[in-house]
Amino acid sequence: MRIALALLALSVFCIGARAEEPFSTSITLRNHRFEPAETHVPAGRRILLHLKNEDPLSEEFDSSALKVEKVFAGNSEGIIRISPLDKGRYEFMGEYHSDTAKGVVIAE
Repeated sequence: MRIALALLALSVFCIGARAEEPFSTSITLRNHRFEPAETHVPAGRRILLHLKNEDPLSEEFDSSALKVEKVFAGNSEGIIRISPLDKGRYEFMGEYHSDTAKGVVIAE
């Protein structure tokens, strides 16, 4: 009986852990512009934003709304981890080229 209850508890935990997997999406920085400039994500889930910087120069992904500041070397890529978001629009920019490197995350 104890083994059956332990297995039941473990299976419930595993199902819950799977439901909490982060939502993954990607953007590319090319010619000092984010592509796509508008990214849609589900509200209430953790987000893994994969950023590929195809420019030869470094860029800082910056967003006070998303509480993120992260520098990406030229011709590199990496992951930005974002906490679950409420529904809404969250702007971001490339700090070093803020006139052209702009984007928004829309949580729905």
